[in-house]
Amino acid sequence: MIPLINLKQQFGTIKDELIDEMEKVLLSGQYILGSKVEELEEKIAEKLGVSHAVAVANGTDALILTLDAYGIGKGDEVITTPFTFFATGEAISRVGATPVFVDIDPITFTLCPLKIEEKITPKTKAIIPVHLFGQTAHMNEINQLAKKHNLLVIEDACQAFGAEYKGKAAGSLGDAACFSFFPTKNLGTVGDGGMITTSDPALAKRIRTLRIHGSVKKYFHNEIGYNSRLDELHAAILLTCLKHIDQWNQQRGTIAARYRASLKDLKHVHSPAVSSGSLHVYHLYCLETDYRKEITEYLRQKNVQTGIYYPCCLHLQEAFKGLGYQKGSLPIAEALTEKLFAIPMHPFLSVESQDKVIAAIRESEEILSC
Repeated sequence: MIPLINLKQQFGTIKDELIDEMEKVLLSGQYILGSKVEELEEKIAEKLGVSHAVAVANGTDALILTLDAYGIGKGDEVITTPFTFFATGEAISRVGATPVFVDIDPITFTLCPLKIEEKITPKTKAIIPVHLFGQTAHMNEINQLAKKHNLLVIEDACQAFGAEYKGKAAGSLGDAACFSFFPTKNLGTVGDGGMITTSDPALAKRIRTLRIHGSVKKYFHNEIGYNSRLDELHAAILLTCLKHIDQWNQQRGTIAARYRASLKDLKHVHSPAVSSGSLHVYHLYCLETDYRKEITEYLRQKNVQTGIYYPCCLHLQEAFKGLGYQKGSLPIAEALTEKLFAIPMHPFLSVESQDKVIAAIRESEEILSC
């Protein structure tokens, strides 16, 4: 089976580096919020062009802590996309605010700026655009709307480390941004990890307090906080991967370009679009078709793994039933839950394996055309 991702192979290429760095941590006797975490924060802030980066336990916590640090809570509304991983909406609800879902752009699958303004109310405090599958949202338009209505913009950049929008890095495009270092992410570790980036010193300071139980001084707590800390082992792993992330993303781009060129003439299968001015880093490579069931079954028979992202929009999840959305409320996002499927995409996908994936997709197209 040709897998969607191959973490064993990816981490295997830097195994000796990883073991050396992990051994240093083990021998240091310092395991939580130490020098490796500080170094990671400094290097990521520098790379993304922001003043501050604050490491936390995972990407979900990054969203929750950012919302909390901004004082967003009960009675507030936050606009976001229904076509994303559950954590985006979950974080809004977890701080007591209400997620307001807006339909998406059918080309990029990211939050549609044209549909945002009609959902803004006096309760709206922020917009969370998601940089989906490795491509940034339409940030100029979103930031203009936010400025007009005095709203915060919090990037959910969990799938887009290394992506760019008009020459600026994802993570530097709003008031704050949140990253996940889950193993499957472009920049990932061998467990959970997260990061918040911002050029707002007051926000960064508050998040640093919140992440360690609301404490500025050990055993003295100014407020109720969280236990959300990145450990030194994961920081060491991420520092090692950070050295390679640009090359890995370039390899993803090369693979994506080859997919696009090889599949562009197909009638029933459409490759992902890249919006003008964006650098897409292809966290996932998702194809669109009206024949997903037939094609994915054929690929399974040909030993090609596929994945569905996402099978159910957030506004139709049982957990958000109380918000009152119905099927048909957000038709573009809902339609994609029936059409998109991901094919193998990782930096070390061989030409031979990719050729097999391409051949299987083309064969399935021929069968459908008969």
